[in-house]
Amino acid sequence: MAIATKPIKKRGKLIVFSAPSGSGKTTIVKHLLGVDALNLEFSISATSREKRGDEIDKKDYYFISLKNFKNHIKSDAFLEWEEVYRDNFYGTLKSEVERIWATGKHVIFDIDVAGGLRIKKKFPEETLAVFVKPPSIDELKIRLKKRKTESDDRINMRIAKASVELATAPQFDKIIKNYDLEVALKEAEKLVAEFVNSPTPKKN
Repeated sequence: MAIATKPIKKRGKLIVFSAPSGSGKTTIVKHLLGVDALNLEFSISATSREKRGDEIDKKDYYFISLKNFKNHIKSDAFLEWEEVYRDNFYGTLKSEVERIWATGKHVIFDIDVAGGLRIKKKFPEETLAVFVKPPSIDELKIRLKKRKTESDDRINMRIAKASVELATAPQFDKIIKNYDLEVALKEAEKLVAEFVNSPTPKKN
């Protein structure tokens, strides 16, 4: 639950997509990564949780043990981090953002609502924070059940958390209503294109 204190060298822009689980943000982010003109690269989050299904280390997440994750927190290695559930941490490594910026690309995130807002707070001018809004809580539950990756208890925890997360939507720069995926994809592409092609305000 902390924002990093040590400075990080700024180069590109940061595009954050956040939403409750099952809202479709991952589908939107994957689409945007396929648009070469946007010059984006995905920021791989770190997590202390176990792999699910066919997830691959260093591709889907940096899978770190709980002990090592806490050591990374102590050494200020994260740009932001969050204990989403007890002993279930997620975070953005500073080294990951620096790696992407070193290639001359912009960074795109698919992260928790709290983490997205922390990045926006730390880099207000360089960040476009987008909230993806699902049609309804009931639809979210249906989508999560279709995944067949989690227990009913875990799904119910996510649904309870989603109600809280939906209330944060007004704190984001933009809200995309994912009621129709094709419409949402076009809107997301337009928003990101405008942002990455606009100049970053110079600081006095």
